[in-house]
Amino acid sequence: MKRICTIAAVVTAAAVAAGSAGAATPKLAGMVNDQFKISVTKSGKKVKTLKAGTYLLVVTDKTAAHNFHITGPGVNKTTSVSGKKVVTWKLKLKKGVYKYVCDPHKSFMKGSFTVK
Repeated sequence: MKRICTIAAVVTAAAVAAGSAGAATPKLAGMVNDQFKISVTKSGKKVKTLKAGTYLLVVTDKTAAHNFHITGPGVNKTTSVSGKKVVTWKLKLKKGVYKYVCDPHKSFMKGSFTVK
């Protein structure tokens, strides 16, 4: 009986580990560069819609002339204009519209996506 309990415990632990491995937080890539381009992508494709949930947004700010600023329901994150860096934000995205811009050039360096 003791051996059956041990086997059951090992099988249960393996199932839990497998389940949590598949539950990794989805990643989005944000980018702003010196060619006046700004974007949010997932798996290399421009994001238009997402399901509500928690995401990691990895922003690569490649220039000191621009910034990356994202806003939406409960979200307001920005990089500085004067610096170049890579930042990672854990965002809980709720239903609604999210907008991202370069603040100094917001009239033409902008984009958005919808969370359903």
